[in-house]
Amino acid sequence: MRSPLAYTPRSGPLQGASPGTAILYLGSFVLVSFLYSSPIVLVAAAAGAALAGIAAGARRAVGVALRLGLSLALLIVIVNGLVTDRGATVLLRLGDWPLLGQVNVTAEALAAGASIGLRAMAAMIAAAVYSACVDPDRVLRLLRPIAGRSALTATLISRLVPVAARDATRLREAAELRGPAAAPVGRAAFARRLLAGSLDRSVDVAATLELRGYGLDAAVRLGVRPSRHDRRFRAVSALLVALAVAGLFTGAGSFESYPQVEIGTDASTWVLAAASVLAGLAPMRFRHRRRRRVTRATEVAHA
Repeated sequence: MRSPLAYTPRSGPLQGASPGTAILYLGSFVLVSFLYSSPIVLVAAAAGAALAGIAAGARRAVGVALRLGLSLALLIVIVNGLVTDRGATVLLRLGDWPLLGQVNVTAEALAAGASIGLRAMAAMIAAAVYSACVDPDRVLRLLRPIAGRSALTATLISRLVPVAARDATRLREAAELRGPAAAPVGRAAFARRLLAGSLDRSVDVAATLELRGYGLDAAVRLGVRPSRHDRRFRAVSALLVALAVAGLFTGAGSFESYPQVEIGTDASTWVLAAASVLAGLAPMRFRHRRRRRVTRATEVAHA
């Protein structure tokens, strides 16, 4: 069964955009989540990233990331509530614990943990959408002019590791088909045969790469073709980043957890939150109806 986080080719604006533009677009949600601690802004950034994934057809990836993010956020809230006793509003007094001493659960510690957990959840959702919607081969092709050997190594690893896993499965199945009377195959013998097959394949791959000219010093230019959707994503990313940076100077998304919880609800905070949510609608498909212009000659012909 294919993993929900694995890249799946689909026809859509986000999948059709150039990899650099897609990374810039999804990275804008991560940037907002790391610049602000306000739960309002963090929930909006997570919602925007989730809407982007749903609009791009990665609903399963968003669901997995949302479940993992909520579990991680809940764990962070619990741990932060137990190890941090700062804050004026004490909710529970749990007595003395080993290594922790006096444990007092405060509302401020829970709020601080919730802020950290929401930030992690937003980043996880954006990463899941990236994994499911951005072609890794195109990303490596984009990085090849910068780091050619690293890109080639990453490409070979991403392709040969699944092959080695399939070889291990076939060797294990072959060992089971030998029958009960055959001597069991130990781990050392199994690893030796798997390593021998991998080395043989690596020699074949090296010979193929040499024949194709990868050992030459000639510069190879592999550009990434621009997409007609790039302008849309770049404009949305630039607007969201500009609002996030401007909000730092205007006091948007203010949040204080100690000594008391204070959440800013001014207009600039809601504008930034609304922009983060609306930015998630960029991968939607917009169909424009083309109006047919009928010339006078065509009207005369039909008449």
